[in-house]
Amino acid sequence: MMRVHVGSNNPIKAQAVKNVFERAFGPTEVRLISVESGVPTQPFGDDTARGACERARKALLDADFGVGIEAGLIWHHELQLYFDVQFCAIISRDGKLTIGHGSGFVYPPKVIAEVLAGRPVGEVMSELTGIERLGHKMGAIGYLSKNLLTREQLTEQAVLMALIPRLRPELYEP
Repeated sequence: MMRVHVGSNNPIKAQAVKNVFERAFGPTEVRLISVESGVPTQPFGDDTARGACERARKALLDADFGVGIEAGLIWHHELQLYFDVQFCAIISRDGKLTIGHGSGFVYPPKVIAEVLAGRPVGEVMSELTGIERLGHKMGAIGYLSKNLLTREQLTEQAVLMALIPRLRPELYEP
């Protein structure tokens, strides 16, 4: 059985990883490993992918794969908007690293204003919605989309995108 460690303490991330890995590779044991991302609590720009990579490396340990998932705000210069984008990094024992990200969405202006003032998105969204630990439940995307897209589904997108080179290695190998 394949063993995968996820660099997080969020069970939604573990379930999303399990869902995608089992569809791709069959039975998979997934374990949460609490690690530090090495980036600010609220990542912006390149820190988002950097945090995912750091989480994956630290989580690998004795597993077949280490997975890191990090959401952050990515600035789009042309549109003058921040998009919330979730990156996923997957590292194997041989050191091969693959990365992908899911779809992005825009927070309400009030949320962005609070985040730019120094507060993390999760804290602002929990306060706004009245749902404690929103990120461990439906997530901001679940709330904002009226559950048309769940946090688990959004995370699955990022995990699948990071797996693409592993699903068709013949197209990615030199």
